Amino acid sequence: MLCLGQVYGNASSIHYFGQGAKRQLEAARRQIASLIHASPGEVIFTSGGTESDNMAVLGVARASANASASRHVISSSIEHPAVLGPCMQLQREGADITLLRCGASGIVDPDDVRKALRPDTVLVSVMHANNELGTIQPIAEISRITREAGVPLHVDGVQALGKIAVDVDALGVDLYSMSGHKLYAPKGVGALYIRKGTRMAPIAFGGHHERDRRAGTENVPSAAAFGAAAELAAGRLAEESERLRALRDRLERRVLESIPDTGINGDRGNRVPNTSNIYFDGIDGEALVIALDLRGFAVSTGAACSSGALTPSHVLTAIGLSADRARASMRFSLGHGNTAEQVDALVDALGASMMHLRRISVHA
Repeated sequence: MLCLGQVYGNASSIHYFGQGAKRQLEAARRQIASLIHASPGEVIFTSGGTESDNMAVLGVARASANASASRHVISSSIEHPAVLGPCMQLQREGADITLLRCGASGIVDPDDVRKALRPDTVLVSVMHANNELGTIQPIAEISRITREAGVPLHVDGVQALGKIAVDVDALGVDLYSMSGHKLYAPKGVGALYIRKGTRMAPIAFGGHHERDRRAGTENVPSAAAFGAAAELAAGRLAEESERLRALRDRLERRVLESIPDTGINGDRGNRVPNTSNIYFDGIDGEALVIALDLRGFAVSTGAACSSGALTPSHVLTAIGLSADRARASMRFSLGHGNTAEQVDALVDALGASMMHLRRISVHA
């Protein structure tokens, strides 16, 4: 409320009101940098994870020394559309794109990264935690390979930040994308960590904001909220992660025990604590989403940004699921306000909804 009601200056202005906004902006930058163990000067504010991903992928590829010749980018087949989209744009601009396959675990094999590297590779982009499966990628192992090859590594960290510990130095990443709303900050604010010395071309043009990385007047109120959320997340990370892990395991155990023809998608061990992806064979996922919504529970069949798509989740088909099983899969995301009682009520609602939908299916 302070920023909305009192600190209304432009953070790039040198007058009193502008400098007040600048102090709030830089305080938020320090809070976010502290959460990922970075220098504040390496954190750039954006409008969210999608812009951060686009800045990283397009910016690094277009600034590469090989920009006038061939360019090769490596990513994975289970990336978020915010990474796959700019990769496809680079392909339209003449770049070669390699999308690494994943097995049933939903985890990228670092050796596949090594094998895919070429002399003209200008960027590797692999997400930290998958948004549908929750699986955590072996980023530190991948970074050792990319550093040896002298290739920048971008990591989409949107689903990992605030759920697991993030240390960009220990991970060895060059760019790390973040989104504020995943930490309960307002939607529409994000950040991009850019390791000092990383070459990037701008994707938006205008003023000299954010150290010439991102033109446009900074969104000070949202940045301040993101900073506060980052500080809160840092203070309760270990405790909250353990609590969410227990709730997720409770959900999965009760579903598998009480509802037939169900199972967990992806690796069950190496994943963020709040995410579960479960298949319910013989059920249309969208119908189950609606049935649960009517009972007061919000779940999804895939990425929210892909809602309404007719095709099954590209993540689930990429790890080997049939189209039918992918359509019958649900993603459950647990958060700070969820309790064991709510998990039990969800399982009861799932059981009742499943009985109803399967009964309809039999009589259809």
